[in-house]
Amino acid sequence: MEKSICIEFPKESNSDLYLNVFGHSITEPLHKAGPSVSSFFLIHFILDGEGEFSVNNVCYKLGKGQGFLIEPDYQASYMSDKNNPWTYIWVGFSGREAKKILSSIGLTQESPIFKCDQGDRLKKYVFDMLEHNYSNQADTYRLMGMLYLFLSVIAESQKTKIEAPSGNTYVNHAISYIQNHYSIPVTVEEISDYVGINRSYLSSLFKEYTGMSPVKYLQNFRITRAQHMLTVTDIPIESIALSCGYQTAEAFYKIFRQITGMSPKTFRSGKRQRTMMNQETMRNHKPDYIEESSDDGL
Repeated sequence: MEKSICIEFPKESNSDLYLNVFGHSITEPLHKAGPSVSSFFLIHFILDGEGEFSVNNVCYKLGKGQGFLIEPDYQASYMSDKNNPWTYIWVGFSGREAKKILSSIGLTQESPIFKCDQGDRLKKYVFDMLEHNYSNQADTYRLMGMLYLFLSVIAESQKTKIEAPSGNTYVNHAISYIQNHYSIPVTVEEISDYVGINRSYLSSLFKEYTGMSPVKYLQNFRITRAQHMLTVTDIPIESIALSCGYQTAEAFYKIFRQITGMSPKTFRSGKRQRTMMNQETMRNHKPDYIEESSDDGL
């Protein structure tokens, strides 16, 4: 079981930056969250222990002092280590400027991992949020101040940013191209032309940095997007197939079953049921602990 305290706020779409959620968790071995899709940007920072973070079928092994970004509309999951389960804090936020702010500090969907040696400061800001969440105007301003301080510490750490496992420039550019063109027919030749190298070299780099070929990555990304649409929309499955780059529903059904082990229809019904159960559990879960944090100035 996970010991967790989480504070949630309704989404405010008209703000430049808005705090949606924050919290702290002490996990048990192999505790897993997801696969799921967030409706806002979500940053986790690991205070202790180890675990794995997976997004777009790429798995990152992370530990104390590292963090990861989950962008809206991308399916992601994370699981604590069997022998050294992690403890982490998190903040979730949205708004018109959220993506731009994250990009300015070096965090994107293509490069979601960061390292920070100021974990005590990040923890302090989140625990300050937990202690001042009474929804009055003073606390509202204080919470936003803590969010900006949290992001400022990450921005400072990104000055000497480590290269993410998928950090090869050509591969990152190719991944960006795939993510922007997955809804139409795409060939490996088109991708390699875009990044400026030949197909063979691109395939070698892709295998080295992602563990799969460009075709396999494109395939997995399309199915990830399809899973999201099946989860959060009522769009007919045939229309989802077309919007994810498949020319026929039959081709989509075949690939979907190969990757997920089930039909799109079965996935949709099962995922929605689990999502509703998880949301209900989160709303009703009121943990009886919180660590003490000192208020010794910012």
